[in-house]
Amino acid sequence: MSAESTGASYASAGVDIEAGDRAVELMKEWVKKTQRPEVLGGLGGFAGLFDASALKLYERPLLASATDGVGTKVDLARKMGVYDTIGHDLVGMVVDDLVVCGAEPLFMTDYICVGKVHPERVAAIVKGIAEGCVLAGCALVGGETAEHPGLLGEDDFDVAGAGTGVVEADRLLGADRIRTGDAVIAMASSGLHSNGYSLVRHVVFDRAGWALDREVEEFGRTLGEELLEPTKIYSLDCLALTRTTEVHAFSHITGGGLANNLARVVPDGLHAVVDRSTWTPGAVFDLVGKAGQVERLELEKTLNMGVGMIAVVPEESVDAALTTLGDRGVDAWVAGGITERGGHATGAALTGDYAN
Repeated sequence: MSAESTGASYASAGVDIEAGDRAVELMKEWVKKTQRPEVLGGLGGFAGLFDASALKLYERPLLASATDGVGTKVDLARKMGVYDTIGHDLVGMVVDDLVVCGAEPLFMTDYICVGKVHPERVAAIVKGIAEGCVLAGCALVGGETAEHPGLLGEDDFDVAGAGTGVVEADRLLGADRIRTGDAVIAMASSGLHSNGYSLVRHVVFDRAGWALDREVEEFGRTLGEELLEPTKIYSLDCLALTRTTEVHAFSHITGGGLANNLARVVPDGLHAVVDRSTWTPGAVFDLVGKAGQVERLELEKTLNMGVGMIAVVPEESVDAALTTLGDRGVDAWVAGGITERGGHATGAALTGDYAN
C-alpha cells in the first residue's frame, strides 16, 4: 500500500485545520465590531497590533495587565448548548480587574481550547467575547483556538483571556488613597457572575438533583437560564465615576467573596465595615444556601451575594457617585464605610442581617 493511504496525518490525529479556518472566517465579523482607532491590521495575523502612540497623551502612562477564565461555568454552557454568554463572563472577569486600579481597558486577546473544532460553536463563543469587549470599550485584537483531541472530549472546551489597560500614574487608585470616613458604595451584581460554580453545581446537581430545564418560580425562568446569566461588566461605569467625582479605590467582587476582596484594597490601620441590611441578595443565593444547607459564612466567602463591584469614595462624593451610577442604569447604594482598624483582625467585615 502507498504511504499516502497508510501514513499518519494531522486530520487522522483528530485536528481539523479546515474547521479551524472556517471558525476564523465566522468570527471575523464579530471581532471587527470591537475595533478601536488604535488597532492596526485585521484578524489572522500572528500578533494583534495596537498603536501605542496614543499613550503620548499621558504624562506617565502605567500599563495594567490581567488574565482570567470563566471556570466551571463553561460546563453549564456546554450542557445547555448556549455558547455566546460565557464570552461576556470572560471579558467581565478581565476588564473589571483592570479598572480596579483606574485603568481604561485597551485591548484583549482570548484563548479557546476545544476537543474538536465546531466552527459555529467557536464563532458563538467569540461573538460573546466581542460583545463583551464592546460593553467594556476595549478591542479584541486576536486570540487562539486550540484543538486538543485525546485530552478533551469532542464537546469539551475552556476559555481564557488576557487584557491590557492604561492609567495615568497620578490617577492610580488603591489602598493608599483610602481614608477614615470614606463611604463604601456597592454596585449590584447580575447574579452569580463567574465564581463559585463548583459549589453551585455540587449543590443543585449532586445534592438537590435538579435539572437545568427545571422551572424555578423564584427566578421566573429555568435553573439553567439563571445559572448562565452573564457577568455584569462595570468598566465603563467605573471610568465614568472617576471622571465625575473623586474615587479612592474599587474592588472587584470575585472568588473569595465581598469581605476578602474588599480587604485587598483597605490599607493597614483601617477597616471596611459593610452592613448586610442595606441590600437583599438575589434569589439564586438563597436557593444555593438552602438547597445545599450551606452556612452563611461559606456562601459569603464563595459567592458575591449580590454585589459585583465596590467603590470607595470620600463622603462628599457620595451623592455625585450615586447620581452617575444611577444615570448609567447601575443599581448602587451606600453599604458601609471605612473606620479605624481597632481590634479587627482583617481589613473588611460584614455586619447585620440581609434585608428581607
